[in-house]
Amino acid sequence: MKQHFPLKNAQQEKRIFRNRIYFSLGIVVFFLLLLVSRYSYLQISNYDKFATDSEKNRVRLQPLPPARGYIYDRNGVLLADNYPVFSATMSRADIDDIDDTVQRLIPILHLTEEDIVQFKNRIKTSKKTERVALKLNLNETEIARFSEVKFQFPGVNIETQMTRYYPHGELFAHVIGYVGRINDKELKSIDKDLYAGTNLIGKIGVEKHYENLLHGLPGNESVEADAHGNVLRHLGRKDPVRGNDLYLSLDYGLQAVASEQLAGRRGAIVAMDPRTGEILALVSSPSFNPNLFVTGISSKDYSALRDDLDQPLYNRAVQGSYPPGSTIKPMFGLGGLHYGLVDWGTAISDPGYFTLPGDSHRFRDHKKTGHGAVNMHKAQVVSCDTYFYILSFRMGIEKMNTWMRQFGFGEKTGVDLPSESTGLYPSQEWKLRTRKSKWLKGETISVSIGQGAFTATPLQLAMATAITSNEGLHVTPHVLRESKGTKPHTVNNAPDGKIEFNGQPEDWVKMRDAMVDVVETGTGRRIRTPMYKIAGKTGTAQVKSIAQGKRYNESILTERQLDHGLFVGFAPADKPEIAIAIVWENGRHGGSAAQLARPIFDYWLLQRNKSPIRPSVAVSGGLMTAGIKPSELPSGETPIQSTTTATPQAPASHTTTAPAMPQHTDADE
Repeated sequence: MKQHFPLKNAQQEKRIFRNRIYFSLGIVVFFLLLLVSRYSYLQISNYDKFATDSEKNRVRLQPLPPARGYIYDRNGVLLADNYPVFSATMSRADIDDIDDTVQRLIPILHLTEEDIVQFKNRIKTSKKTERVALKLNLNETEIARFSEVKFQFPGVNIETQMTRYYPHGELFAHVIGYVGRINDKELKSIDKDLYAGTNLIGKIGVEKHYENLLHGLPGNESVEADAHGNVLRHLGRKDPVRGNDLYLSLDYGLQAVASEQLAGRRGAIVAMDPRTGEILALVSSPSFNPNLFVTGISSKDYSALRDDLDQPLYNRAVQGSYPPGSTIKPMFGLGGLHYGLVDWGTAISDPGYFTLPGDSHRFRDHKKTGHGAVNMHKAQVVSCDTYFYILSFRMGIEKMNTWMRQFGFGEKTGVDLPSESTGLYPSQEWKLRTRKSKWLKGETISVSIGQGAFTATPLQLAMATAITSNEGLHVTPHVLRESKGTKPHTVNNAPDGKIEFNGQPEDWVKMRDAMVDVVETGTGRRIRTPMYKIAGKTGTAQVKSIAQGKRYNESILTERQLDHGLFVGFAPADKPEIAIAIVWENGRHGGSAAQLARPIFDYWLLQRNKSPIRPSVAVSGGLMTAGIKPSELPSGETPIQSTTTATPQAPASHTTTAPAMPQHTDADE
């Protein structure tokens, strides 16, 4: 008999279904509990943290960059101003695809490759909500073009930011310097919190050296913003603190007069107060317009400056190393007195040359027939080379080096300007280390008259001249006279040392009298004046060497092969108020350079108090109009009236090369 089985087991299916219901319900309950647990974690345990993060999406702390401190001359003439420009800015918090936005803005804002590189370097290291400038100093056309398509660029804003303007252009370029956009190298070294929102930093000159005083302290502002970064409400503010205002020792009028003397020429002039070390004028010629660099110089303009053979970007006064020629003879002569090798009565017979014992080579004097009987005083007045050849042979290079370094040669002066050159005062150790050869006695002879390997900057010559006028008191040259602001800074205007001198105190006075006679009857006599006494020394530095037995012949030389003309001096001689060093590249001889000094002395001693030179248009700090380019603003300079006789004509050339290493000829006249 067949057994019949039911087609389905209802009880078993009910059990399976019920188990599946329980399992599914368990999964739902499990995930529900997990969700509740997560909500509890977010809403209860970490409420404060996530509430703050949420608030940050709505409320932002935006940096407020400080205004840069102003720079004035000693009389309150404004030399570096601030003025507002329009800039395109954006932040990482407002824009998802920065690269795409920048690419689309290139044709609208005429972005250069440099603009893009600097922006990307800066925004990578900025805070997420910090607005970084993509391009500074937008013109009206760029602003109008962007306004038409602004709806396509949510998060990109046009803002007003402060930048720098130099109202006197080229006049103070090498000493004031300029600011420029912060580059990638600088980003790695600066305090990013201190420079939040700031685009500019000092690049050269006073702007760079005193960056920490000029920059100021940033503030911040709490704002409520929408999803696109547009500010809806201002919630709170901490004002930034403006940088210190700097008052320099420079005098606008004296700087203008000194600059006029070098107009169309290559060279440098440094004038300083020998009592305090304050630099009164510092001119390097030719110069350049620093305003070109502030918001980014064009490739065309920069190439023109860089490739100019006259090297306008080169600060000759601080960086230029020149053979000083006979200008160092007063300092070197004092060294002979210090070591007791000569006194004021020591005389030689000058045949017009000097030869080392056992050597036939003749070291020529600039006067072929010689000067006859010559003592220390006459050697200074007529600039007798032979006298100093003999003195150097007796002294030797090591004693010469020890003595002359006390005047600052071969070392940095310590001036408060960057990139100062040390010049070079050679020694046996120096030659062995750098040229792998022994020092020769003939090289000592060349160094004694400021030739050979001996080089000095115009600033070093000015300091050495100031020390000589101070009877050995040492002063450090500086351009800062006073700093006013929240950051304390003191300036030392007192002598900071004294030359070790074993001679008699009256030796300094006798050397001063010899320098007075240089101007009254000697190689600098063309600048003498009955109004006051000038103590000075001319110098001629050879550019092209002359073979033994040959004579110097200007007619066969190019303009750039002509000798450099130099002059150092101080006045009034008995109570010095100003010391000057002048280097005129290819100026032919020291007598010509001396003539450039006379208007500078006259202005400082005779004209300054009676009719000072001031800018014809006053420029007030911070009152510039937004959007005005530096080229559209008045230069503020007045024509300068010379107060002396005509100066020699400049060579008709506009190119320069580094001075060649001279041999051993010096002719001041």
